[in-house]
Amino acid sequence: MAEISTAAALWGAVAASGVYHGVNPGMGWPLAVSAALMDRSQGSLWRALAALAAGHLLAMAAILFPFSALMVLAQWQREIQIGAACMVIALGLYLLWNRRHPRFLARVPPSRLVLWSFLAAMAHGAGLMLVPIYLGICRTVETDAGHAAAGTLITGNAGIAALVALLHTAAMTAAGGALAYGIYRWVGLKFLSKGWFNLDLVWALSLVLVGSISLLTLP
Repeated sequence: MAEISTAAALWGAVAASGVYHGVNPGMGWPLAVSAALMDRSQGSLWRALAALAAGHLLAMAAILFPFSALMVLAQWQREIQIGAACMVIALGLYLLWNRRHPRFLARVPPSRLVLWSFLAAMAHGAGLMLVPIYLGICRTVETDAGHAAAGTLITGNAGIAALVALLHTAAMTAAGGALAYGIYRWVGLKFLSKGWFNLDLVWALSLVLVGSISLLTLP
C-alpha cells in the first residue's frame, strides 16, 4: 500500500512540475501569444503551442532515456540516484549564481519554435528536474533486477521514461496553453508589455529543492 501511495505521489509530481513549467514564461507561452497576435489568427496560437510542446517533449526524452539505460545497472541504482540529485542541485545553484537568461536563445528565429523550446528546456534544466522523480518511480516498480534480463529492464525503464515525458509535456502544454489562450482572447498585448512575471529565482530554488528531497528520501 505504501508503494502505491508513493508511486501516486511521484506521478503527481510529474504532472505538477509540468503545470509549473507551463506557467513559467521561460518555457515559451508568450511566443504563442505573440504569434497569434501578429497573425491575427487563433490557429497560430495552437500551432505555436504544438511546436513548443514537441520541442519540450524531445528535451525530456533526451535527458530521461539515457538514465533509463543506466538503470540496468541495478547494483548501482543508489549511486545513480545520488549523482542525479547532485546534478540537479548543482544546476540550481548555478542558476542562482548566474541569473542571466541564456543569450543563444535570442538568436533562434521565432519560426523555429521546436528548436527554441528544446534548447530552452535544456538550458533551464527542465528535463533534469524530472530525473530524480523518474528514478523514484522506477524504484516503485517491483522487478527482480538480479534475475531480469537486461533487455526487459531497458524496455520497462524506457517505457516509464516515455510516460513521464508525455505526462509532463501534456500538463505543461495544458497549463501554458490555457494561460496563453486567456491572455490572447481577453487581455492582449498590453499584458505582455506590462504584466510579465519572472520565475527564474523560483525555478533555481525548485531545482535545489527537488535534488535535496531526492537525497533525503533515499532508502
